Amino acid sequence: MAELILKSGKERSLFRRHPWIFESSVERLEGRARPGDTVIILTPDGREMARGAYSPSSQIRCRVWTFDPAETVDDAFFKRRVATAVGRRKALPELAGQEGVRLIHAESDGLPGVIADQYGDTLVVQLTSAGADKWRKALVGALVQATGCARVYERSDSEVRTLEGLEKVTGWVHGEAPADGVGILENGVRLGIDYATGHKTGFYLDQRENRQLLGKLAAGKSVLNCFCYTGGFSLQALKGGAASVLSIDSSGPALARAQANLALNPGLPAERAEWQEADVFQALREFRKEGRSFDLIVLDPPKFAPSAAHARRAARAYKDINMLGFRLLNPGGFLMTYSCSGGIGLELFQQIVAGAALDAARSARIVRRLAGAPDHPVALDFPEGEYLKGLLCQAD
Repeated sequence: MAELILKSGKERSLFRRHPWIFESSVERLEGRARPGDTVIILTPDGREMARGAYSPSSQIRCRVWTFDPAETVDDAFFKRRVATAVGRRKALPELAGQEGVRLIHAESDGLPGVIADQYGDTLVVQLTSAGADKWRKALVGALVQATGCARVYERSDSEVRTLEGLEKVTGWVHGEAPADGVGILENGVRLGIDYATGHKTGFYLDQRENRQLLGKLAAGKSVLNCFCYTGGFSLQALKGGAASVLSIDSSGPALARAQANLALNPGLPAERAEWQEADVFQALREFRKEGRSFDLIVLDPPKFAPSAAHARRAARAYKDINMLGFRLLNPGGFLMTYSCSGGIGLELFQQIVAGAALDAARSARIVRRLAGAPDHPVALDFPEGEYLKGLLCQAD
């Protein structure tokens, strides 16, 4: 087995159990290692510290599988790790009865580059690292054994794979597509999952609790759901008794999927739902000119800042969209606003929203923080340093 020798002082992060070794931390590689091969990680004085997956094309040169240098990385290793991750979710009372669950969350479960979401009896996996790609067969087998799911679909089409020197891979790796599609029941609402072409693995599981909260706040209110995607927030608002729900997205296919999701729930008042294909920024400005206002507004935009280098430009966009939201909010109304940008931290996001409120000539009172650090087992994007940030604000 090849040995990865660290530069002097670069072993400190491993002592703190950081699972990444960057190219700049590597002194040399002794022996030969192909992409994804397991290597032994050594300090400059030759002490074995860990075992990880080698990735010669990535700036993250090695991702740690285990901090026990005596532990063998083989099929049995992945079977244990997967079983532990699945068991951890089964033990969480808040996930009891949920059909949509994130089972494996990459580094959080000691499996760098591995994402696995369960939708009923279907698993969708995303492998974003060279090591995960190499152990695809073992990982899929372990997932099937641990869950008993009938089928597994691979959505390894993230741009992150290109940084690892990997091609995009999609398709069924176990079982076949179900004739009636894939769907889940989330807090009383039936939702179809576009596992093949939808965002991420087909759905944003990390917003489950926030969608449920919206349902509790929506009774009798006029609701505006911006960047609605496939309508998760919109349907919960209808279930919660909203007087009206206007949902906006720039994607026609996403809106079509949202309306199809509404059709899956014949008990919801479809006549209270309105769908609009438009640029959200422009639409909100038009609403302002028309004198329209709403009791509850949801702002859940796509990623504005993929990295810290984009933070300044993204901050302007976040401030703009939140200022527009505040200006359309009725007195006593609620603004539920979110960011999934890795380049925008929670503290900065709070500052942006507070500044937007002041600039909108309204005062905003932060009632509840919906998500802070990435401590929820179904939070998204940890491998890219991203996590959901959200604030619930109320207008005076």
